[in-house]
Amino acid sequence: MSQARCHLRAALFLAAVSPRGATTGVTAWRGLSAWPAPQEPGMEYQDAVRTLNTLQTNAGYLEQVKRQRGDPQTQLEAMKLYLARSGLQVEDLDQLNIIHVTGTKGKGSTCAFTERILRSYGLKTGFFSSPHLVQVRERIRINGQPVSPELFTKHFWRLYHRLEETKDSSSCVSMPAYFRFLTLMAFHIFLQEKVDLAVVEVGIGGAYDCTNIIRKPVVCGISSLGIDHTSLLGDTVEEIAWQKGGIFKCGVPAFTVLQPDGPLAVLRDRAQHISCPLYLCPPLEALEEGGPPLTLGLEGEHQRSNAALALQLARCWLQQKGHQGLGELKVSRPSVLRQMPLAPVFQPTSHMRHGLRDTEWLGRTQVLRRGPLTWYLDGAHTASSVQACVRWFRQALHRSHRPSHGPEVRVLLFNATGDRDPAALLKLLQPCQFDYAVFCPNLTDVSSAGSADQQNFMVTLDQVLLRCLAHQRHWSHLAEEQASPDPWSPASPEPGEPTSLLLASRPPRTHSTSSLVFSCISHALQWISQGRDPVFQPPNPPQGLLAHPVAGSGAGVLQEAAAIHVLVTGSLHLVGGVLKLLEPALSQ
Repeated sequence: MSQARCHLRAALFLAAVSPRGATTGVTAWRGLSAWPAPQEPGMEYQDAVRTLNTLQTNAGYLEQVKRQRGDPQTQLEAMKLYLARSGLQVEDLDQLNIIHVTGTKGKGSTCAFTERILRSYGLKTGFFSSPHLVQVRERIRINGQPVSPELFTKHFWRLYHRLEETKDSSSCVSMPAYFRFLTLMAFHIFLQEKVDLAVVEVGIGGAYDCTNIIRKPVVCGISSLGIDHTSLLGDTVEEIAWQKGGIFKCGVPAFTVLQPDGPLAVLRDRAQHISCPLYLCPPLEALEEGGPPLTLGLEGEHQRSNAALALQLARCWLQQKGHQGLGELKVSRPSVLRQMPLAPVFQPTSHMRHGLRDTEWLGRTQVLRRGPLTWYLDGAHTASSVQACVRWFRQALHRSHRPSHGPEVRVLLFNATGDRDPAALLKLLQPCQFDYAVFCPNLTDVSSAGSADQQNFMVTLDQVLLRCLAHQRHWSHLAEEQASPDPWSPASPEPGEPTSLLLASRPPRTHSTSSLVFSCISHALQWISQGRDPVFQPPNPPQGLLAHPVAGSGAGVLQEAAAIHVLVTGSLHLVGGVLKLLEPALSQ
C-alpha cells in the first residue's frame, strides 16, 4: 500500500476539528481505492454520456498541452482536422453568426445575459458554455434550454461514429478530448437546428482554446480578468490578458469592461496589432441615466459589469446584422478613456430590459429558500470571484435579516479543484463568521456511480479526499490567525455596500469554526439539513454519520436553529452536485 494511501486512511479517522482545533473522529466513509463501478447500461442518453466520459483528459495529456502552449497552431490545427473529419470546414461556422466571449470571471453570466437579450427579440439562439452543473447537455442550449436527451444522443453517436470512420491509422489520437468533442458537437447541432446566432463561451484562455477556430465571429467580448488556470495561461494578469486577447479577429468589433491598467494595455496592444476595433464598456449607470433602473435576473453587484458588456455585445450584433431596435444613442460622453474608444452610451430598449430581467443562470449567486434553510449557491473559484461572492452573501444576509425566535447558524460548504490556491480562497471567506465549515469532494454519492453526467476520471477518489483534508487543515490554520483585522468589517464597507450589514449586529467570534470532512455531497447535505429541507429527504442517513462528537453536537445545534444559512462555493462542480440533490427536476 502506498504511503499516501496509508496517510489517507489514517487521516479519515481525523476528519473533524473541534472548536479548539483538536482533531478527532471520522464522518461516514465507504470505499477508498477507486471510483464506484459504473452502473449497467440503461438509457441511451446515459450510454452516450458514459462513452463521452472516456474522452476525459488525464494528467499526462494536460502536461502535454502545457508544453505546447507556446505554439497555438499545434492546438488549433488539430481542432481544424477534427472539424474536417466531422464533415465541416471552418468556413461553415461563419453561418452561425457567433458571439465569442472570454474572461476570467463573469464570462458565463455575460453569455447568459447576451443570449437572453437577443432571444427577447424573437431570434433563435444557440448557446455553448462550460462546465455543466447537473447534466452535460446543459452545455449546448437552443433558445435557452438544454438540448433534449434524444437530440444529444442522436448527435453524439452520429459524430462519434463519423470520427471513428475517418481516423487515420498513423495517428496516435483518433478521438478529440472531451471538451473538443462537445465543441464540435455544439457546432453541428447549431447548424442543423438553424439558429440565428450562437453565443460561444471560451473554455480556457482564448488563443489556444479549441473554440478559437472560429474565424469570423460577429462580435467578441472579454469580461473581468484575474488570476486563474496559471499552469496553462501564465502567472500574471498581463500574461492572462494576452491569452484572452487571442480571440480578437481583424475587423471584428470587440468589447471589454474596465480592467486594471496593465491587462487593459495588453488587450489594447493585442487588438491594435491585428486591427481589431476594441471598445471599453461604459458602466451600467451611464445606460440607466434618463430612464428607470435596470433590473437584473442575476443577483450581486458584480453582475452589473457583466450586464453592461452583454448590452454592448447584443447591440453590436443587432447593428451588424441590420436589425432595428438598437436603443437610442445618448450624447455628452467622452469618446476615449484610457487611450481606448468608449463604447456607445444608449437607452436600452424594452427587449433589452426584459432580457436582462429574465436572465437565469443556475449556480451563480442563486438562492434557494427551504423552510429554515437558505442555500446560497455560487461557483466562485478565483480570488476576485470569491470576493464578489462574499459581498453578495453578506448583502443577501442583510436583506433577509429579520428578528427570529432562536439562534441562526451559518455553514460553509466548500471545495476547490485544479491549480487554485485553496488557502487564499478560504481566507477571503473566513470573515463571514461561519459556525461550521464543511468540506467534501465534488462527488454526489459514494455508494453508486449515479449519473454519468458527473463522473470524473481525471482524478482518483483518494486524491480528492486528500485535497479536502488539506482544505480543512488550511481552515484550522486560518482560525489560529483570526486575531488579524477583518478586511470586510462593516467599518470599512465595499463601495455601495450597506454600512449596517448583518455582521454589525453579530458580535465578533471568539472561538474557531468547527469543521468536518464528508466523503460526498450527499452525506454533507444530510448533516447540514438534518431532515429539515422539505425537498432533500434521503431515505436513511449513512451509518456513523453522527458518530463524531462535533458532528453529533452540531446536529443538535442545526436541529434547534431558527434559521440555517448555507453558502456553497469554491467550485461549479460542487454547486452542480448540490443542485442535483436539492433540485431533482434538473436531472429529468
